[in-house]
This record gives sequence, C-alpha cells and structure tokens, in this order.
Amino acid sequence: MGTARPNVLIILVDDMGYSDIGCYGGEIGTPNIDGLGEHGARLTNFYNTARCSPSRASLLTGLHPHQTGVAELVNNDGPGGYPGSLTQRCATLAETFRAAGYHTHMTGKWHLSNEREQPADSWPTRRGFERFWGTISGAGSYFQTTTLHDGETPVPLSDLGPDFYYTDEIGAHAATAIRDAADGEQPFFGYVAFTAPHWPLHAKESDLAETRGLFDEGWDVLRTRRRQRQVDAGICAADATLDRRDPAVPAWADEPEQKWQLERMEAYAAQVRAMDRAVGTILEALDETGQRENTMVVFLSDNGGCAEELRSDPEGAAQFRRHHLIIPPSAPDGTPMKVGNSPDIRPGTADTYTSYGQAWANLSNTPFRLYKRWVHEGGIATPLIVSWPAGGLTGGVLDAPHQLTDIAPTLLEATDVPRTDRRGGEPIPALPGVSMLDLLRGGAPVEHDLFWEHIGNAAIRSGRWKLVREFEGPWELYDLATDRSESTDLAADQPDRVQELSNRWQRWADEAGVIPYADVLAARATMPNQPA
Repeated sequence: MGTARPNVLIILVDDMGYSDIGCYGGEIGTPNIDGLGEHGARLTNFYNTARCSPSRASLLTGLHPHQTGVAELVNNDGPGGYPGSLTQRCATLAETFRAAGYHTHMTGKWHLSNEREQPADSWPTRRGFERFWGTISGAGSYFQTTTLHDGETPVPLSDLGPDFYYTDEIGAHAATAIRDAADGEQPFFGYVAFTAPHWPLHAKESDLAETRGLFDEGWDVLRTRRRQRQVDAGICAADATLDRRDPAVPAWADEPEQKWQLERMEAYAAQVRAMDRAVGTILEALDETGQRENTMVVFLSDNGGCAEELRSDPEGAAQFRRHHLIIPPSAPDGTPMKVGNSPDIRPGTADTYTSYGQAWANLSNTPFRLYKRWVHEGGIATPLIVSWPAGGLTGGVLDAPHQLTDIAPTLLEATDVPRTDRRGGEPIPALPGVSMLDLLRGGAPVEHDLFWEHIGNAAIRSGRWKLVREFEGPWELYDLATDRSESTDLAADQPDRVQELSNRWQRWADEAGVIPYADVLAARATMPNQPA
C-alpha cells in the first residue's frame, strides 16, 4: 500500500571501495544496486568520514562525529577523549522520524555504543528504533555472529543454525520489517547496515563459485579497466584521474603468491555479491507491498576500501582471539580459528579470519589513493545512490560535492519532517549540512565547505580545492577539478591558499569540538585496555 508521506530507507555497506559496484566501474556483478543507480541519481563527489563508527554517527544524527561522542571507534577514552557512545546531546534520525509519526526499524550493524553486551542508552532500541535485529559490535563472523540481538535479547550462537549467513539474514529481516510496515497506516524510516564486505572474508560456496576467475588478470589490468569504465560512464574525468598503482603495491607480474591473492579477492567479491542479493531481497519487499514508488532509498558505504592486514604470527593471532565480541571462541567444528593473512590460510570458510589487503583495496578505491582511516580521496569517497521514483528526481550522474552531514537535511526536506532541536529538554546543535533535494531534482548545487578529521588526519574541501594532511604531517593542496587522484601537491606554490583554508579548517574544528589527536592519545594511555 502507498502513503502520502514517503518512506525512507538507508542502506549502508561496510568497507566497500568507491569502484566495487558495477555502476561505479566494478566488474564484480551488482545488478540490484546498479538498478537503483540506473533509475536514480548517482553522486560522484560524495564523502563519508573515513571510518565505520564516525560515519554511522554522522549519518544517523546529521552532525559531525565529534559532536556525537563517536569520533573514532567505540572505546571510551575518558575525560580527555571521546566517550565512544552516542551522547545525549544529539538526536538520531530514528528519534526525529518516530516523533513525526513514522514507524522505525533497523537491521544490521550498530557500532555506536561503548557498552556492547548490556543494554544501554546508546543502543538502537533506546535511540529511536522501535524494532531492531542486528549486532551491537563491529566486525564479526558471518557464520557465527557475535553480539547479535533481537531487540535487546541476545541471540546465542546455538540458535543460528547450520545455514546461517549474516548478510542473507540482514536482507531477510529487513524485508520482513518492510512487509510488516505495509500493514499499518504509518510510513516507515528504515536503516539497513550490512557488515559486508568488511573482513573476515566469509562467503558461501555458491557465491565463491560465481567469482572464481574474475580477477585472474591481476590488479594492474583491472584498475585500468575500472577507471576506463568510470570515464565512459561519467563517474570520473580522464584528465583529472589516474589508474596508477599504489607504489607500495608490487606489480601483479611480480606478485609471488598470485593464487592466494586471487582467493582473497574472490572471497571479498563473493561478499559483495551476497550483499547485492540481499539488497534485491529488500527491494522485492518494497515492490510486493506497493511501496517502491514512494520510498526514498539511499545507498552508500561507510568508508573506502580497507588495506588492513591481519597478523598471522602466533602472538598477533592470539591477541586477536581475545576479542570475544568479534571472534567466536572456536570454529563450528570446535577447532581453533585460523587467524591472519598468510598463504596457508585460505579465505572464505567459517574457521578463518582474514582480510584482502592493500593491493586489492587499491583496486577497490580506483581511481584514488590511500584507504580507510585516511581523509585523502581513497578513504572518504563513496558511491551515493538515491532512488525515489515518485520524488521527481532527475536521475543521472551528479558531480556536486557533498558529505554525510547533508543527508539528514535532505531527508527532512523530502519528507517535511521537522528537525529535532532539543533532546531531554536540552538544546542540541543545529544541523551543519545542506539539503541536496533541489540538486537531486535538477536544481543548482549549493556551494559549501566540507570538513574532516579522523585520528589526526584532516581535510577541508572548498569547491575545487582540497587541503589535506596526515597526522603530524604537512598540509597538502590539490585542485580536484584537474587532479582528483591527488597526485600533484600544490601547497608550496600557493601558500596563501593553504593558510586561508587551514584557518577555515581550524575554525570548524573548534566549533565542532575536535579534540587534538595527540590529546586523545594521551587520554587513552590513562585508560584500561578495552575490547575492540
């Protein structure tokens, strides 16, 4: 059944690079997501905040992550750092939409609470979601999913069954929530947060069968082809981007462990395919209930491709196994988990914990450099697809720069829902972003500066210009109109521009409550060790 007020459905994926889906240049095969892009709008200059928890905090509140209490991950760094949980001085979109008469539901990964085992004020059930099925913690097994809850009731591993696969279950539970919402009179606000394709590399054999051989030509050839498809589709400009491999990555011809490397990427791609299939399950529910036309679907990733390598030495593996909120105590057959990245650990199965590494993350982030955690383009650029058939969107490829703080104003304007300005009787910060709705409907872009800070990495984008630095490093300046791959640093040639933009960044940092990262590290050193 339809409703006069539009539904809202946010679909967030985890650690997926800019070019992994088909409509942004990838070869993996993502027909359901590509269909959203074909019939909706695709933004080419949209940005997250470089890491999973702060991106989720910003997406769900419309604030910069430093204003929410979650600026890095979910550890509590004490009085001198960030608390690692959503504070009371921010309102989630679920709280805002629920107050406006919307039904609210969430499936998948929360990762916005430093308390991950006992219900707390920072849990989704206490931050506006009437219905929740998912995980409180971050990374975890796809076959033996830890911190899984139905509402606030833990779901033990013994209840999962032999065919359990988390990505499929997220899709199925989200589809059920959509069907149930169709039986009522309220529109819905839904949030689907996949863990795919974040490590560990866990994939069903049927999905692995679909990706074998797909990457045999190696990362050099594939990166060149991805960029060419992006150029052909208008996703990037040929004269502003490069397909150059990360200098720290060997040429494919020089890679001594090609077979193992291919298995890693095949497993990663199988996770992406499973996620796309689950998106299809969700979209089918919208179609079957007649809600697709008047549902605003927003699809994006929480950060760029992840170059993290998991240690396989005995000390590193043992240290990782102590993270009981991430890794199950043993494999399904009772044997120890095989942890780390080494050719003797084949990825994909439930008894392994591996990642796909820097070389493949470099492919995922085509045509950019660097990765998750950095605020260079490879860390923060994400596909953003917006589909709303009844919403008057013009569709196509849009190049205007925007970031996560612009999503909340867009959704509120599209639904005519008033923003929340007080919580618990106390005022909360005004939303710093701008609405993209007019742009999505064919209007002119709104010029506004974009800002980032994550673990000391900092950036500001103003129009075509981007000033960026790594923690404790110098400012770098790039003209993204001619150099989106950030290959030519212009800082030495334009000191006045560097000074102007750095002053703007500092004013923003002061207003947003950014704590200098050296102070965060000092505060952390005084706190007891915490689980990941």
